[in-house]
Amino acid sequence: MNANVNANLFSRLFDGIDDPSRLAIEMIDGQRISYGDLVARAGQMANVLVSRGVKPGDRVAAQTEKSVPGLVLYLATVRAGAVYLPLNTAYTLNELEYFITDAEPSLVVCDPSRSEGIGAIAAKVGARVETLGADGKGSLTDAAATAKPDFETVARANDDLAAILYTSGTTGRSKGAMLTHDNLASNSLSLVDYWRFTDKDVLIHALPIYHTHGLFVASNVTLFARASMIFLPKFDPDLIIKLMARATVLMGVPTFYTRLLQSPDLTREATSHMRLFISGSAPLLADTHREWSGRTGHAVLERYGMTETNMNTSNPYDGERVPGAVGHPLPGVSVRVTDPETGKELAPETIGMIEVKGPNVFKGYWRMPEKTKAEFRDDGFFITGDLGKIDGKGYVHIVGRGKDLVISGGFNVYPKEIESEIDAMPGVIESAVIGVPHADFGEVVTAVLVCDKGAKVDEASVLKALDGRLAKFKMPKRVIVVEELPRNAMGKVQKNILRDTYSKIYAK
Repeated sequence: MNANVNANLFSRLFDGIDDPSRLAIEMIDGQRISYGDLVARAGQMANVLVSRGVKPGDRVAAQTEKSVPGLVLYLATVRAGAVYLPLNTAYTLNELEYFITDAEPSLVVCDPSRSEGIGAIAAKVGARVETLGADGKGSLTDAAATAKPDFETVARANDDLAAILYTSGTTGRSKGAMLTHDNLASNSLSLVDYWRFTDKDVLIHALPIYHTHGLFVASNVTLFARASMIFLPKFDPDLIIKLMARATVLMGVPTFYTRLLQSPDLTREATSHMRLFISGSAPLLADTHREWSGRTGHAVLERYGMTETNMNTSNPYDGERVPGAVGHPLPGVSVRVTDPETGKELAPETIGMIEVKGPNVFKGYWRMPEKTKAEFRDDGFFITGDLGKIDGKGYVHIVGRGKDLVISGGFNVYPKEIESEIDAMPGVIESAVIGVPHADFGEVVTAVLVCDKGAKVDEASVLKALDGRLAKFKMPKRVIVVEELPRNAMGKVQKNILRDTYSKIYAK
């Protein structure tokens, strides 16, 4: 890209709109927002951000329920040259304190009901607080309503930060993945082409907008294609089936598809207007893939991405979409499988560590230069932590994780955090948190613990103690008390044995 061209993601999304009246977003109440409206709203909000002291490079943190103004906040932040930091709406104050004090945003936007608690945390880093509710109302939108729509998009370079997304590992602190303007733009443009998006497409947008899938894949891809989206506040299977008659694409996590399959209204006729069903964020069971094809005549297109890399691979638009596989590397992305110990590249069909390289791969971890260095090979490949293989036809298969990360319903859960909370409870000697296969969520959090003899610790008491300490998606679905945990000769808990032992407890 020419160095003199503004590489700001906002400019790349909206410059050269041929028809400002083209529909961008439709809400379930019938409200319709054009591309011109969206640009104007982003201008108004960007002016508010600047008036509140937000400067290029500053972080703007947002813990808000899904709404169109919430999406506009993301666009306005990027337009103002600041760095967007979305936070899961399920995070408790206990969890938010780490993210806010680590990222040191200059502005935090939250639901009005949470402003007091979050305000106390924001004050520690000198951040200002504005509010934005699920109804799209709050101090932020009040100010934007009277702001000027004209705003000169701040010039950014390809390598400047556009967003920070916190991701979980298995040890240590959560890490802030630094994503650049070019990371996001290049990946979205690649997906527009690979998935054949055009301005005729209508996306059913039922994903949250605080992580990569709903914010960067669903929203950015739609906007780059000049397509439109039906913006739903949450996943509603009955409504989604009705909307399929005038939509063309659905992006979802595996849970979407298992829930939709439970409806007798899901038929070939109901899905006949649809062009594409995409699944990601967690493994889609091969059985779900086959059942969906049988019921609808459509093969779900599964892809593979990470917070740190956006999308890496995808099953083909034309050609076989293999159940249980995540397809081929996207154009411009290199994927290899290596020996986890030596880093030597392995032959096809051999399981090892998946490594990726490309314009989609993040800049590094926020304020963690040593961790960043440890996760990259000398030749620039990022070590994903996922175990997998590449078959003879070039399809990538994910078979597990070298780390103990649990992905439940598309959300990353890091066991150490939950274990620390459980281990601090009276009567608990130690705990091990694992992910166990679940048809609906891909995996669910399951806690196995050892207690003092005579201690009155059971599933109900543990869940009660954790309530309010952890986000709902991190809460164990089952708590199992055992006499001892399996260990190897070095004394390390063997979570692989626990996963095998309890692999069928959620089987229907």
